[in-house]
Formats: sequence, C-alpha cells, structure tokens
Amino acid sequence: MTGAQRINDAILWCVQLERRVDPYIRPMLDRLLRRAVQALVQWLINVRRRDEHLRIAEETVRPEEAGIAEDIARQMARFTTREYAPGYAQRAGNTKTYGVVRGEFTVSADVPEWLRHGVFSRPTTFRAWVRFAGPGPLSPPDIKDNGVLSLGVKLLGVGGEKLLDDEGTSQDFTGISAPTFTTPNVVENRKLQRHVFDGTPLLYFLDPRDPHLCDMVMQGLYARTHASPLEARYWSCTPYLLGEGQAMQYSVVPRDSTRTRAPWNPPDDYLREALATTLRERDVTFDFLVQLQTDPHRMPIEDASVVWPERLSSFIPVATLRLPRQDFDATQQFALADRLSFNPWHALPEHRQSMNGTPREVPGDDT
Repeated sequence: MTGAQRINDAILWCVQLERRVDPYIRPMLDRLLRRAVQALVQWLINVRRRDEHLRIAEETVRPEEAGIAEDIARQMARFTTREYAPGYAQRAGNTKTYGVVRGEFTVSADVPEWLRHGVFSRPTTFRAWVRFAGPGPLSPPDIKDNGVLSLGVKLLGVGGEKLLDDEGTSQDFTGISAPTFTTPNVVENRKLQRHVFDGTPLLYFLDPRDPHLCDMVMQGLYARTHASPLEARYWSCTPYLLGEGQAMQYSVVPRDSTRTRAPWNPPDDYLREALATTLRERDVTFDFLVQLQTDPHRMPIEDASVVWPERLSSFIPVATLRLPRQDFDATQQFALADRLSFNPWHALPEHRQSMNGTPREVPGDDT
C-alpha cells in the first residue's frame, strides 16, 4: 500500500465514523448551516467562472471531449476487470442495487404549454422500472457507502425515434441525491477516475497541487446517512433539452416529507430492507419537477458544479412517479437489475443530454 493510499484510507475511516453519528446531528446542521454554506461555496465557484455570452440551451463542444470520454471508459473498464472476478463484474458507478421496483409515471393534464415536449407533450401514464442504488464503485455494507444515492427511471412504451436504437420504446431519467455532480466536467472526471483506479479517490479533492475543495463541500452538504432510498430527493445534476431551444434540469421529490433515522448499527443491506418493508406496506409517490434555464451564465450547460438558482427559475411539477405497493423477490429483482440498462441516451431527441457537461457514463451510467 502506498503512502497516498494510507492517507486516503485514514480519511475514509473518519468519514465512515461520521456516518454513525450523522443521523443524530445532520438534521440540526442542515437547518442551521447548509443554505449559508452552499451560498458561499456557489459564490466561490461562480466568481471564478468566465461569462461566455452563450444563448439559452447553447453548448460549447470541446474538441478533445471524445478522446477524454474514451479514456474515462477505458479507466473504468480496467477498474472493474481488476476488482471483479470474470462473469461477476458490477458497475463502475451507481454500483450497489437496493431494489428494482415497478412504477407508474403519469404526466399531468395541467402541464404548461411551454413545457409540453417529449414525454410531457400530453397527459398519459407510462409503466416504469425504477432502480435505487448506491454510489459505488464497490458494494460494501450500506453504512460504509451510502452518502449519495442514485436513481434510474425507465419509462416503457415511449414511441418515437430514440438517440440510441438498442431500446426502441424506452425513455430513461437518472439522478443522484445531490444537486451538483462530483466533478464539473469530463476533464475533471478523468482525473477522478485515475484516483479511483489508484485507490485514492478522496485525494482528488484534497491534492494541494490541484484541489477541488468546493466540489468536496458541495458533495458533503448532501452526503448523509440515509434511512431509506424512498426518503431522498434526486436531481439530474446535468442539463437536458426540453424540446428545441430550451434546456432543463429535473428533480424527483418524495411527496411524503417524513424522514426516519438510520439505526446506529444497521445490517449490511439495511437500505434494501427499508425499501422492501415500505413498499410491502404502502404506495409511495414522487413528484417529477423540471427547471428551465433562463440565464445562460448563472445556469450553465457545461458546468455540473453549479446549482441553478431557483430564484431565476423555479421547479415546476409535470408528472408523478407512483410506486404501487408490492412485494418483490430479491433473487428475481437483482437478476432484473443485471439485465436492465439505464442510460441518458435512451431518450427522445427532445430530451437529449448536454454533450459536454460530464461523461456519458455518469450520473446515468449503463447499469
């Protein structure tokens, strides 16, 4: 083990220790500090950004982006080959499956006219598969790696041309339980993937020669010891088209605001158990909200570290995601999880992801 790996592991041990006490202190800290700290960090991020004077929904394409994305894919493939036995490779991101459940995605009848594009063009209900998962890239006991959760929603029976032709009738939406992504763009994500491969992911943020402290704080503000995947709010983190000439981000918000506390010494798969227990007892409903880009600089397409200010554009409800009461067999659902693929390019052209914000594999990697 290298010295850098020892430092990384020591910091990780402290983080995992904090996970034990987090349920007892986090609610108070969030109430007192999160809004102020986020405002300060976002100011520090924005004050260093240059105004490129772009138009609404306009992208800037890096000539080196394709090569960087390929390098990231190779790095992630090397990691999974090294860490998993042949035939048992898991995902390099959004790794641990808590559950794959049946859902119904209902587009509201009162969607404003300017939002009626793609799947939101008319009132309808789509059947859906919904996958709740952990961050990755490994699958340890939940208490050791549950700070930022992930969500994948696959709508079924969606007609029309798709950006990828491997699934002709699906539309995928993906997100994580933080409003900003771990890295702001593909250049920085390649650096992170190299640290992950070297066993020093935390040093990506703390390298004195190339620190990423603002991104670390933003992730820390939302990384918490979750009690259930059904109690978290999820964000798209990166922009998507909403028709032509409009960009959006979206958020999936649980309608029930009740929050439970994670146990002090939970079993290894307690998030899976919480998901199964709740859905065995009752339906769960999420609201699906969209936020339109109204300021190309303050609400950038190409920087996933910037929170789009709600004072410039509020989130508007356009659909509901209902998870009906159900009892699922663990063996069958995890076999299904291995067959399903959630990808932001399983999409209508009206919902195309930003071409340059983050690599295509994250946050909605093939899972």
